[in-house]
Amino acid sequence: LAQATLSRKAHRIRQESQQIMSMALVRTLRVARPALRYTSPRLFSTYYTKTHEWFKVEDGVGTLGITDYAQDQLGEVVYADLPSEGQSVESGATVVSLESVKAVGEVYSPVDGEVVGINEALGDEPGLVNSAAQDGGWLCKIKVTGDLPSSLMDQAAYDKLLKESSA
Repeated sequence: LAQATLSRKAHRIRQESQQIMSMALVRTLRVARPALRYTSPRLFSTYYTKTHEWFKVEDGVGTLGITDYAQDQLGEVVYADLPSEGQSVESGATVVSLESVKAVGEVYSPVDGEVVGINEALGDEPGLVNSAAQDGGWLCKIKVTGDLPSSLMDQAAYDKLLKESSA
């Protein structure tokens, strides 16, 4: 009888410890699951340059445009001299010229690569650079060759640059 009682107690203790371990595992998974979600790589990233270009990279191809700050400084854009598809570009080299009523602005490639698309809508409506600088006013698409330069900034670093330059 004493042996059967000990056996039942041991069985109950084993079941309780399994339940406790299961509950601990569930808690761990609940805590760990959101962390896994944030550590996975993003599908695309937008970078900024000190010369006020933005560059949105997705699957090795980046879309290039000028920031809202740059379009405001340039004034009303009346003509965009876009590159040709297939043209090779080098980081830091002029890739687009924008003519405005105030001046001509040069847009520099933030990366080495090849132009794989241009915003043909700018031929009829160059003012898109002003009205939708960081959306429909994009300039060209560049297939990136090599690594992205370390000089590219994220949104927070670019905002800090603007704040420091206006002070």
